[in-house]
Amino acid sequence: MNKAELVTAIAEKSGLTKAASEKALNALTTAITESMKKGQRVGLVGFGSFSVAKRSARTGRNPQTGKEISIPAKKVVKFKPGADLAL
Repeated sequence: MNKAELVTAIAEKSGLTKAASEKALNALTTAITESMKKGQRVGLVGFGSFSVAKRSARTGRNPQTGKEISIPAKKVVKFKPGADLAL
């Protein structure tokens, strides 16, 4: 499902217009993004939780040449599904 299909599904299930549904979806993604940039955890009961994890620096290999390369430390997003999301 892409963003346009998600907006349509939200509009159908909520009774909102597509424009209002898109605004709501954009507001949700913006709020989640801003919270995660601050290092905060975002939990949606029943759906799941988003958190920020630190990945330490490590060495890897270039698959074409086999030469060792250093991979810098960075922050990554983790998602843990909630109980209601189980398929």
